[in-house]
Amino acid sequence: MPARTPAKASKSRNPPGKPYELFYWPGIPGRGEYVRLALEEAGAPYIDVARERPGGMDEMVALLEGEGTKRPSFAPPFLRDGRVLIGQVAAILFYLGPRLRLAPKSEAGALWTHQVQLTITDFVAEAHDVHHPVGVGLYYEDQKKEAARRAAEFRTARIPKFLDWFEAVMDMNGATRRTPHLVGKSLTYADLSLFHTVDGLTYAFPKTMGRLMRSRPLVAALHASVRKRPNIKAYLKSDRRQPFNEHGIFRHYKELDR
Repeated sequence: MPARTPAKASKSRNPPGKPYELFYWPGIPGRGEYVRLALEEAGAPYIDVARERPGGMDEMVALLEGEGTKRPSFAPPFLRDGRVLIGQVAAILFYLGPRLRLAPKSEAGALWTHQVQLTITDFVAEAHDVHHPVGVGLYYEDQKKEAARRAAEFRTARIPKFLDWFEAVMDMNGATRRTPHLVGKSLTYADLSLFHTVDGLTYAFPKTMGRLMRSRPLVAALHASVRKRPNIKAYLKSDRRQPFNEHGIFRHYKELDR
């Protein structure tokens, strides 16, 4: 699969024309999707290594085991840009943000965007733990009783608390339904990440999110506006976009959504 067209804003450490290399498990959008969305929005060239490159899975596993690097990631996703190898979604986006013009130029603005992203990371971790509340090495079927209990709190307390915080942040930022941004007056990677989180939660908990989003107009407007952005709209229709399924972070088990 050919790499995407380069973005004029991209300041990669790679030689001109050489794409970023994203390493993530194939078959699920997962946490790698947060990085993909930033790259797609910016039109930056990248290769989804394990999915697109022959032998890519072996290359990814080798890097995880420390072959060729003294700074291996604990788990995917990680990004390679020339000699730079970065793991953890928030760290990757903190690195890419200024290079893709998806972060404020000021130090204070960049750090605030990073803080918002870390909060999204916490939200995503809680969403995952709904269907794996006992242990990640166990099947969902081995912990359904505990998952039902965890889901009840997540639906009634945790999702509303997170959404209310994002709504408040947008309101304090002066956002409107026409300009729904978490930070500043322009799109940032935090906006893209909240979009994907809302998208994933809507897949996993359609009834719950249908109710909750009606009273969070700014979050709803952000979700709708990101989906309409030309590069994102094209990406969502492409075969590069992998659908949600019951193997990733956001899983739909109807018994957990009420």
